[in-house]
Amino acid sequence: QAQLVESGGGLVQPGESLRLSCSAPGRTFSKSDKAWFRQAPGKERELVAALRWNGEDIYHADSVKGRFTISRDNAKNTVYLEMNNLKPEDTAVYYCSVDWGEGNYWGQGTQVTVSA
Repeated sequence: QAQLVESGGGLVQPGESLRLSCSAPGRTFSKSDKAWFRQAPGKERELVAALRWNGEDIYHADSVKGRFTISRDNAKNTVYLEMNNLKPEDTAVYYCSVDWGEGNYWGQGTQVTVSA
């Protein structure tokens, strides 16, 4: 069973940046759909960004469009979420999700806190 390893969360001030990473040791990323979700306290998990296996179909939620960017490095079997101009409302636990066509696998989650 695939294991997704996330990193890059932390505490930042409004306007700062973070880059989240998600890797799958031992699995190939090139033929998988990838996504980042987040869940804030008391709220449902929401889709933030998604990237199809072909690298051409990309989605960013309206709330993060222009500030966040999903990308991949197939050679490193890693998917990234670059987050710029962070806002307090971006505070949440962020989860990566990868689907190799056999169902979604989830990372353990990484906390992002944006606070002055």
